Amino acid sequence: MQADKDGRFVVYNPWTAQEAFTTPGTSEQRVDEIAREAKAAFYQHLKTPGHVRAEWIHGAAAALERARSEIVEAMIAHIGKPRKTAEMEVRRSVAFIAACAQHLHALGGHLLPLDMVPAGVGSVGFARRMPYGVVAAVTPFNAPSNLLVQKLAPALATGNAVVIKPSLEGTRIAEMIARAFVTGGVPEGLVWVVPGDRAEALGLAGHRDVDLVTLTGGTAAGDALARAAGAKRFLGELGGNSPNIVAADADIEDAVKRIVPSSFEASGQQCISTQRIIVEAPVFDRFLALFVEETKRLKVGDPAAADTDLGPVVSRVSAERIAAMIEDARALGARVISCGEIRDCVIPPTIVVEPPAAARLIREEVFGPVVVVLRAADVDDAIRIANDCEFGLQGSCFTASLSTALRVADEVRVGSLWINEASRFRLDNYPFGGMGRSGVGREGLPYALEEYTQLKFTGMRGV
Repeated sequence: MQADKDGRFVVYNPWTAQEAFTTPGTSEQRVDEIAREAKAAFYQHLKTPGHVRAEWIHGAAAALERARSEIVEAMIAHIGKPRKTAEMEVRRSVAFIAACAQHLHALGGHLLPLDMVPAGVGSVGFARRMPYGVVAAVTPFNAPSNLLVQKLAPALATGNAVVIKPSLEGTRIAEMIARAFVTGGVPEGLVWVVPGDRAEALGLAGHRDVDLVTLTGGTAAGDALARAAGAKRFLGELGGNSPNIVAADADIEDAVKRIVPSSFEASGQQCISTQRIIVEAPVFDRFLALFVEETKRLKVGDPAAADTDLGPVVSRVSAERIAAMIEDARALGARVISCGEIRDCVIPPTIVVEPPAAARLIREEVFGPVVVVLRAADVDDAIRIANDCEFGLQGSCFTASLSTALRVADEVRVGSLWINEASRFRLDNYPFGGMGRSGVGREGLPYALEEYTQLKFTGMRGV
């Protein structure tokens, strides 16, 4: 997205194509001022007791709940998220924030046995977890509430200041959430929002007063921000191309019931949306027939309607990219089953059957309502296909066999894997993050609290 001649970005409602809002970029000078003010606020509040920080976070959860309707309407208008999905996202955000405060008491340190080394006899040592300082949080459009609070709440709870650089489409929502945190009790100066695009994100990442950079976004963006950050902590929840294995002994009806929404709800714009469904040959035809039938039941339409399953994708540029990936597979000989017509930003649920390995849908992240269904000779072959990809975020396997489940859990290279649940399923109390090109670091509680702190050792001689 390009800024206009006045340096403002225009965000359009992807359903109506009408202007939703405009937002200015942030000058290099202003980014510098914000980073410096955030660092000053961090030092000002560095000695705030944990129970006070927990009170801030509880207050933020309550304030976000009060702002829930406003945020839901913004999600519908700014990114085209269906109402029921948006409602669920904000409720989840509120619950996650409250859980951060509840987990904070368990963030402890440990005593070290220094007398295990002869020179350490007579000394004691302990390690504590300390905040980094200023966290630059770069967040995407697709879950503008949940994926922001997954960074903001644990970073603040552990004593950091946070500067948010949201996606352009998520700018107003980020501002609403930041306002809720301050209204709830977080002191002024600890939370900032920097509107803008790539230049602002890179400027923050490389700023001398930023101590940690965290991104949820594409792998290319992660590479660029990590280079800009240099020798500082970088956390990246990056691209995905989620494999979902369906073994021959699986409950096929249940697998279909779970994989269809995992593939298409929120228009497939989730990093862990199902993209590759790998089905053992003996049940391939049956699975595909049931999957197509179930997919056709999804309702595509106005995201403001209460019963819509799929609205538009976020922008015309995104729609054109997704359509090009579908056509690439078709040109390479794949069968394409489309449950509707492409119209403006609306991409109907699309099933691509057995494209070759060279297809973009196999090699890249589609981030749209498109899935690939692939035939595997057996479980060995399914694991090979699942791993033939540079991404490794989250996957799944449907099977009635414990030995198959454990083997897939061992051998499929993803950061998290579900058995008899589809890949888009996520809870906030397990370590979530990728392997390979899908990133570094883990979100989820209590793991995020550890990611936003660093160990500090103190030794005392002659005690």
